[in-house]
Amino acid sequence: MSDDRKPAVRTYFDAATAVPLHPVAKQAFAAAFDDGWADPARLYTEARRAGQLLEAARAVVAEVVGARPDEVTFCANGSVAAHLAVLGGLAGRRRVGSTFVHSAVEHSAVLHTAELWTARGGSAESIPTDRLGRVSTSAFADAVARPGVALAALMSANHEVGTVQPVSDVAAACASAGVPLYVDAAQTLGRTPLPSGWSLLSASARKWGGPPGVGVLVIRTGVRWTAPHPSDERERGRFPGAPALPAIVAAAASLRAVTATAAAEAARLTPLVDRIRERVAATVPDVEVVGDPVDRLPNLVTFSCLYVDGEALLHALDARGFAVSSGSSCTSSTLSPSHVLEAMGVLSHGNVRVSLHAGTTEAEVERFLAELPGIVADLRATAGVTGL
Repeated sequence: MSDDRKPAVRTYFDAATAVPLHPVAKQAFAAAFDDGWADPARLYTEARRAGQLLEAARAVVAEVVGARPDEVTFCANGSVAAHLAVLGGLAGRRRVGSTFVHSAVEHSAVLHTAELWTARGGSAESIPTDRLGRVSTSAFADAVARPGVALAALMSANHEVGTVQPVSDVAAACASAGVPLYVDAAQTLGRTPLPSGWSLLSASARKWGGPPGVGVLVIRTGVRWTAPHPSDERERGRFPGAPALPAIVAAAASLRAVTATAAAEAARLTPLVDRIRERVAATVPDVEVVGDPVDRLPNLVTFSCLYVDGEALLHALDARGFAVSSGSSCTSSTLSPSHVLEAMGVLSHGNVRVSLHAGTTEAEVERFLAELPGIVADLRATAGVTGL
């Protein structure tokens, strides 16, 4: 029996977490079962067909990221790719040092890996950001120039506020210091051109419309990297076990498709994000729109509403048909703000992240902007906050 309280129209605004499966991915996934069910590591005919599909997918990803096919590794997901990049990069350069330099606004997968590294006896240095969420190139350059730095990490663009990082400049500083740079490109691959100069890179297929369960790790030839886990002959010893071949084929096919239309999509979505930034600031009292207003992802905007519980706001928006997420994990039970917003020194109460995708329409954005002020006002009134 249907729930009458749920609106008939649903609007998905959480592309930063996962993009709806691309039609090309669905087609490729189904087709790959015909020739991609066998183990590509074997030598019989069916296995060789599967192996050809795997290497074709690898070649597609390599072309998009500007790498060689043998530098591309498929693994379980984007978080696993991040773990492998950091732990493998640090292990490979133990003779150089044990310090891991990273920005304060890296994805939690990177920060958790840094915590594990320090628990095992290594050290980590976090580079702060400004209020827009951007690191200082000079501060990063100073940090990597110190003795004992084994690896540095800087994401291409922030997953919570959309700010683009000065990766190419930081990469040049890392190169001068002889330190490899790992870049988490989960939010940019398939959306915007990749920065230059990186040594290791990771991404997640579900961020560009591929299926969940596929991560991409790219290790440039010549970069010292040691597997942080028991390895086998798969994926050149970088990730063990049989690959999820149909999903990998679907991921590669969808990446090629979204890359071909990325510039046009960015041009279409950027004005919609501009509209959200301007209208939210103009129509909702006591709100802070965070992140860089110009040098940012084309599809993402984050704002925080004072006097509103973040969890309550997300539930209220969901009840009105809007699927959004929060850059803050702050809830009545944990009271723990987002590490990104905290590092930026911006408001984290009532935080909402809106991230658009290829299926987003102007009408959906307009409906959201029309309903948001009333939703926020109702929540504040329930909390006893009036007269704003």
